[in-house]
Amino acid sequence: MRLLRTLMAAAAVLAVTAFVAPTFAADDPGPAAYAKSLNGKRVMLVPLAMGFDLAQGWAHYLKKEVEAWGGTFETRDPNWVVDAGAQAITDAIASDTRPDVLIIHAPDLNSYSKLMKKAQAAGTYVLLVDNPANFPADAFVGSDWDKLGQLEAEAAIKGCGETSSKKIGLVQGDQANSSSLYQYAGIMKVLEKHPDFQVVAKPDSNWDATTSRNVTTTMLQQHPDVCSIIDFWDGDATGASAAIRDAKLDGKVFLVTTGGGEKAADCDKLNDGTYGAVVMTDLARQSGDMNAIIKFLLQSGQPAGTSHTYIYTLEKATTKADLKPDSCWDLKELQAEAAAK
Repeated sequence: MRLLRTLMAAAAVLAVTAFVAPTFAADDPGPAAYAKSLNGKRVMLVPLAMGFDLAQGWAHYLKKEVEAWGGTFETRDPNWVVDAGAQAITDAIASDTRPDVLIIHAPDLNSYSKLMKKAQAAGTYVLLVDNPANFPADAFVGSDWDKLGQLEAEAAIKGCGETSSKKIGLVQGDQANSSSLYQYAGIMKVLEKHPDFQVVAKPDSNWDATTSRNVTTTMLQQHPDVCSIIDFWDGDATGASAAIRDAKLDGKVFLVTTGGGEKAADCDKLNDGTYGAVVMTDLARQSGDMNAIIKFLLQSGQPAGTSHTYIYTLEKATTKADLKPDSCWDLKELQAEAAAK
């Protein structure tokens, strides 16, 4: 009995000790390291212009995230002028508040290459967004434009159907912008596999809706039996759609384009039949990709110019039948959210 009482007493002491003396984990070092690497860092976006949906969407999501982790976010607006963009980048590099990360929406393959190299030499990470360039940026985030062109061509072929004229028209952007050049290459890869389909016209719009309308009008006059037109950007596809309407070919010409997935620019036009298919970018996810690579680079400690990462945005050709409540983002909602703060 004495031994039993001793054992019971020992067990009671151990039980009490277990409840009153828990083992505490060491402090998680992550938050402190995260804050040390990111607080006070500066991020600058230099798009082609601030006056269109993609740039405004990127700016909204980037600003929200960067400011949340204690950084500073700012933009510069070249307003479609390449020289103004070059000057903005030059000023940023020379500034006492030089950005730690420079996000550039390149107008073509080569214009900003020397300036981006200079930025990296000064210690600034360079991210290319949307448009690739002939420059080894620290990261590229955006579309695989060749694949995107393939998706457009596949949508156009499906929209035409086997009993159609099988004549397709292209309204390209220009002959310098990478998105236009690679998009065209992707389209042609698909059409090579479908030799019964032919491209009957391929004018440039220079990314202008009025020019798109004019060249599409000419195209339809020369080839009124075109079954599909692929316009390389929703910003000027409004011009192509107007030309189709003017020619009274609504419902007969399947218009395909690509865009940033903004509600008024894309989903509304799919819904009302203006566009037959749009290869849309998931802008929120794309902005999240940019934020993720920015945070990685700033914590990595590696010198600017030593990382070469590609993050391609998942995309598909969306038709009216595919639309869901969350298929598009709404610029007006983002603007209202920003105004409410």
